[in-house]
Amino acid sequence: MVKPLHETGVEIDGFRLEAMVHRGGMAMLWRVSKPGLEGPMLMKVPRIGEGADPAAIVGFEMEQMILPKLNGPHVPKFIAAGDFARQPYLVMEAIDSPSLLKRLPQLPLPYDEVARLGVRIAEALDDLHRQHVVHLDVKPSNILFRSGGEAVLIDFGLSHHDRLPDLMQEEFRVPFGTAPYMSPEQLRGIRNEPRSDLFALGVLLYFFSTGVRPFGESETMRGMRRRLWRDPMPPRALRPDYPPWLQEIVLRCLEVEAGRRHPTAAQLAFDLSHPGEVKLSSRSEKRERDSFTTVMRRRFNTDLTAQRRAPVTEQLTSAPIVAVAVDVGAEAAPVNAALLDVTARMLATLPDARLACLNVLKSSAIAIDSTLDKEGHNKQIDRLVRLKDWAAPLKLDERRLTAHVLEGTDPAAAILDFVTANRVDHVLIGARRDSFRRRVLGSVSAKVATEAACSVTIVRAPRVPLGDA
Repeated sequence: MVKPLHETGVEIDGFRLEAMVHRGGMAMLWRVSKPGLEGPMLMKVPRIGEGADPAAIVGFEMEQMILPKLNGPHVPKFIAAGDFARQPYLVMEAIDSPSLLKRLPQLPLPYDEVARLGVRIAEALDDLHRQHVVHLDVKPSNILFRSGGEAVLIDFGLSHHDRLPDLMQEEFRVPFGTAPYMSPEQLRGIRNEPRSDLFALGVLLYFFSTGVRPFGESETMRGMRRRLWRDPMPPRALRPDYPPWLQEIVLRCLEVEAGRRHPTAAQLAFDLSHPGEVKLSSRSEKRERDSFTTVMRRRFNTDLTAQRRAPVTEQLTSAPIVAVAVDVGAEAAPVNAALLDVTARMLATLPDARLACLNVLKSSAIAIDSTLDKEGHNKQIDRLVRLKDWAAPLKLDERRLTAHVLEGTDPAAAILDFVTANRVDHVLIGARRDSFRRRVLGSVSAKVATEAACSVTIVRAPRVPLGDA
């Protein structure tokens, strides 16, 4: 018969209970050790005694299924599990840092710090979504940080995995989550929408930057259901110095309709990383809630009840971040035309893709470079203008397009750094005509194609027929 573990020194399957670190309503956490295994470890044990919540047991089953499927720096490493026939438990890597819950007495935090936290959490969510999982319980107590700065998401008892049975949905007909962070679609029972996690992150960003929860503290179902049609008070109404770019991002995360939020967590992280590139809409200057007619339209919008049928990863593949490296020199015109054609054809099939146009302003390793060219024009601004002129024929919504002039002694390294830092999914880069220098030193496109951790397409200009030369 299964009995709850509650005594220091008890051993099960070779794991020794060293000290209890948390006693919650649904589970207990113990520090454990085992000969032959190094590093700090935690054992999670569900509360299964008299009066135990059935949802807690089902949630523990979900976590036992999901955690072993996950890997990477943004989740704790799975170590072992015990079944319900003898003793249910989960042993995982212990992340020795306090959760974000410890920061609540310090709220509101500086705006730039909130943005940096948001980037790291969005990157963790992007990694999780790429592994077919929607977390569905993003909140400060479920976010830790490694010593290297990576956000770690914990507690997958309420999560949805596209490739595993959803026991929470199968066995219960009420929404589960943490009330202040639940998205409108979660309240309607929809559990396979990855942008639900972006809504929860928007709540966290709002809370950490204003010190006020966007939907109050109400835990009643009636109070929570108001967010199906009622938007929060704009942050600028609470703090007049609130940055417009941050309000644009936060209110976009908190849109009632999931389709009006950022398409992916990676695109949200991109915006938070580049505040100067955020395209401002009417959201950015709002100081009042939405009008009565807008609220009524939402209240009777039956589309909000529609269950998503597409897998989580399908949404990510339909909304990639694409970087195109453009040489703005006059001699690159043929390959730039080819790049534009390939880019247009790619974006035509990806209506939610984001395009980042890149150019590298090469700097000297030993000399101080002038910021002006021979004609006295600012090099950085001149190249930004040329990048935007190159992209103009694509006629993209301005929220889908950004231009970046990078600086570095090695153009390929500068492009690779941007690709890594911004979680770019695909790089388009032109290959110019052969030359002795490129044969000896190697080309930028070849280095990017060899070292990038994403897909790379090298585009060449069409060959000119000999008779037309």
